[in-house]
Amino acid sequence: MKHKFLMLTSAALVVGAFAPALADPLLKADEDNLVQLLPPPPADDSDVATAEMGELHKIEKTRTAKQFEAADWDYKHEDISAFVGVMGPKFDIAALPKTAELFDLVKAEDKATGKLAKSYFKRNRPWVADPTLKSCDQSDPPQSSYPSGHATIGYSMTVILGALVPEKSEALKKRADQYAENRLICSMHYRKDIVAGQILGTAIAVDLLQNAAFKEKFNAAKAELIAAKITK
Repeated sequence: MKHKFLMLTSAALVVGAFAPALADPLLKADEDNLVQLLPPPPADDSDVATAEMGELHKIEKTRTAKQFEAADWDYKHEDISAFVGVMGPKFDIAALPKTAELFDLVKAEDKATGKLAKSYFKRNRPWVADPTLKSCDQSDPPQSSYPSGHATIGYSMTVILGALVPEKSEALKKRADQYAENRLICSMHYRKDIVAGQILGTAIAVDLLQNAAFKEKFNAAKAELIAAKITK
C-alpha cells in the first residue's frame, strides 16, 4: 500500500554525481502529510519515554563489546556499504557505477526528508535525557532523535535493493532490522525512533519506485547487476 506522504515533483533528475544533499530532490516532503504518516514521539517525561529509557539501560548492561563494535561500525557506515555482506563478494559498489549512483540518490532523498522530520519533531537524543548512557557518539544535534536517520536509510535501501535483487529480499530485511536495532545498542535512539524510521524509509522507497526519473536510474542499475551476474 502506498503511503500518502511524499508529493512527487516534475523536476528533472540532477545530472552527474549526486551530492550528500540534492539541490533539486525528486520527492518533496510536505509537513502536513509528514505528521499524518508519523505519530508524534512521546514527551521526555512520559511513561512511554521512561519505559524506552529503561530498555536502553537494559541493553547497555547486557550488550557485549562485539555487539557495541558492530553497532559503532554501522553508525559510521550510513550508506549502501552496510548491505555488502548480504549481497556477497560480487557486489563491489566501486565497480557498479549505475548502482552506486542510484543509492547515492536514495541516500540524498532520505537525508532531505529525514532532516525535515527531525526538525519538525525535535525529540531529544537519549544521552540528553541521561548523560550517563555510553553512546557511539554525542556530536549529532541533540534534538534529532526522531525519526532515526540510519533506520530510515536502512529500510529505504532495503526496499530498493530488494526490488533490484528479489532473491535477497528476506536476508536484506533481516539486515535492515539489525541495522536499526544497532541504534539502540549504540544508545543513539529510542525504540520509537527506529520504528518511525522504518515507516518513513519505506514510504520514501515506495514513492521513489513510482517516480519516472528514478525508474530510469533503477532500470540502468538493474541491467548493471544482471550483467555482473548478481541477479537475473
